[in-house]
Amino acid sequence: MSVKNFPKRVKVHPQNPQMRWINFAAELLKNGGVVAYPTDTRYGVGCDILQKKAIERIYRIKKHDVHHPLSFIFPDLKRLSEYVNISTPNYKILRRCLPGPFTFILEATRLIPKIMLTNRKTVGVRIPEDPIINALTTSLEGPILNSSVSGNPMFEMNDPEVIEDEIGHQIDFILDGGIIISEPSTVVDLTGGEPVVIREGKGDISLLS
Repeated sequence: MSVKNFPKRVKVHPQNPQMRWINFAAELLKNGGVVAYPTDTRYGVGCDILQKKAIERIYRIKKHDVHHPLSFIFPDLKRLSEYVNISTPNYKILRRCLPGPFTFILEATRLIPKIMLTNRKTVGVRIPEDPIINALTTSLEGPILNSSVSGNPMFEMNDPEVIEDEIGHQIDFILDGGIIISEPSTVVDLTGGEPVVIREGKGDISLLS
């Protein structure tokens, strides 16, 4: 399909997503595109972390300063371990909690571009328990720079039709997995001796101990 003729939003099966559209979205990302997709918590908007102009687009969409920390979505722990330093105790926590609705803050390796690092050289990482985003990161063969979709403060954009209406002109493609009603991810800092919950959300914090 010609890029000029593809639809802005395509419905995909939430459990068995059509690989035709997953691979199409991955190719868009590899070529500097920005895509919206469902996760196990909320819809996200993201890009390939190697595409500088796409990263700039994400920050414009979110109206963030370029140093505002965003998270990264990975397909599995093996790929995640290439981009962050994981101690043995932390690896055990990750094994219990991922895939799942958690964002973990960890120390970054040199593979993470410096512009995306906090002053502490840390990043937030996710492996959602969602077949659509998991298939997308697997097809991309690398992490996605991710931010939750947000816009009008009067409502959460958990409906892909609303996402298309609100920010469709700013992004290239939407993988429509249906409406999501969920809490945000639980954010946990793993850079110290013990896990510290920064934000309690959907993730079960009892899995941290």
